[in-house]
Amino acid sequence: MSDEAGGTFVSVTGLTMGIDGDASVTSEFAIPDGLAVLGAGAEPEALTTSEFALPKGLAPPEPVPVEQEESAFSAPRTYSARHAPVAFTPPSGIPAVRLATDVPWQDRMRTMLRMPVAERPAPEPPPRAEGDTGPAVPRVLDLTLRIGELLLAGGEGAEDVEAAMFAVCRSYGLDRCEPTVTFTQLSVTYQPSLVDDPVSASRIVRRRATDYTRLAAVYRLVDDLSDPENVISLEEAYRRLAEIRRNRHPYPGWALTAASGLLAGAASVLVGGGFIVFFAAALGAMLGDRLAWMCSGRGLPEFYQFLVAAMPPAAIGVALTVAHVDVKASAVITGGLFALLPGRALVAGVQDGLTGFYITASARLLEVMYLFVGIVVGVLLVLYFGVELGAELNPDAALGSADRPLLQLGASMLLSFTFAVLLQQERATVLAVTLNGGVAWAVYGAMHYAGEISPVASTAVAAGVVGLFGQLLSRYRFASALPYTTAAIGPLLPGSATYFGLLGFAQNDVDAGLVSLTKAAALAMAIAIGVNLGSETFRLFLPGAARAGRKAAKRTRGF
Repeated sequence: MSDEAGGTFVSVTGLTMGIDGDASVTSEFAIPDGLAVLGAGAEPEALTTSEFALPKGLAPPEPVPVEQEESAFSAPRTYSARHAPVAFTPPSGIPAVRLATDVPWQDRMRTMLRMPVAERPAPEPPPRAEGDTGPAVPRVLDLTLRIGELLLAGGEGAEDVEAAMFAVCRSYGLDRCEPTVTFTQLSVTYQPSLVDDPVSASRIVRRRATDYTRLAAVYRLVDDLSDPENVISLEEAYRRLAEIRRNRHPYPGWALTAASGLLAGAASVLVGGGFIVFFAAALGAMLGDRLAWMCSGRGLPEFYQFLVAAMPPAAIGVALTVAHVDVKASAVITGGLFALLPGRALVAGVQDGLTGFYITASARLLEVMYLFVGIVVGVLLVLYFGVELGAELNPDAALGSADRPLLQLGASMLLSFTFAVLLQQERATVLAVTLNGGVAWAVYGAMHYAGEISPVASTAVAAGVVGLFGQLLSRYRFASALPYTTAAIGPLLPGSATYFGLLGFAQNDVDAGLVSLTKAAALAMAIAIGVNLGSETFRLFLPGAARAGRKAAKRTRGF
């Protein structure tokens, strides 16, 4: 370029040189004299280019290998089972947990389920031949789920199902297992140790059928598996389980229909009916049972089965009233309701709630509500048309009579007997549950009629006696308590209170209807809580219960 004096300059890397060779610094970024210009891409060895650069004299660290993604339960890199650190033992020592062997397996397994996994005593290893590693874990879990499925489908409580599943796993050496029951789903998880991957399996209960004979057979199988003196192979257990599933019901269909009729007739006599009322209630219940079987064969849900089963007894009662037959039509309708009220599901639902299985309890109580609504709709339809036809149904009619205690006692025992047949109980248990039902009604009658005590309190005490004797009989026979308690609570079911509540709604007397239905709900809860309290009272004073260490879990105390 040119300046005013006419001299020419050439700019090279921040230096300006004239033609005469003189140089002058024209930029603060120019390289001073004595420093060489670095070539492109070259870096000085002694020049620190970053504060993170490694100084001279230090070797670079070894490259860290990239860890592969593993399970959360895999052993840490620094863990070695062979060179593990010595475990710390407190000065007072760790108390050894020992379970009494002279108590039933239900209590022993329930005790262990309420313990943390790390505190459970390990089972005695079963005798095995040399080289035998025992049964495969997935097959043991499958057998456990199949046994739990039969128990849950038979109406057993969630805690008892978990205890049975744990007993099966423990009998084959799987002590670190956790069974879980949630209404229609069963699952079990086994983890050999804290550093091994867990194995889980689950099963869905899609069909439920009441068969206490099958339930008792499953209990015998679990009892044999839990006996340390018996060594039952996995193949033998599967064979016995297959036989249990193939067994036919002990009573044919016509016997069940006849039993439902006799149950309704006995219930009508229990609330004050006579000879004609007995046959009318029995006829209505048998017709309703056949209609329910027909709906079941067509695949209709249980809601509609209960709806149509409740209509014939109500229709016969209304027809007798319209025909001006001098009988207690209310007793006919009440007897038909006794054969439909879901007392078994109610007791199981409340028991699950009291033992801490709130999800299962909520689902079972919701099922009870749906079945009860089906009964309500069926009876209300008939009562509404009966009122429109001029049927004079008296909501103030007094049902029940205290002047014939022997007849009522016989009716209560007949009701329990027929209820046991409907539940498909073993013939050997029918007599015991019949006597238990008679005792329940005797206690209720003595307290309510003779002692003039509240019906709710009388029902609760009578149900407690049922639960107490039912638990005693089940421990004597090493079986489930359901066959000895469910049928025995039949005479205590709130059939008359339910009927008068529905009649109040049919006659547009909502207040009276709500009062009667509230009383029915209170009686139903008294039955369920009484049965559970009686069972727990017997377990509390059971010989060996203190040595078994059966602790209750602290679940909802705010901490």
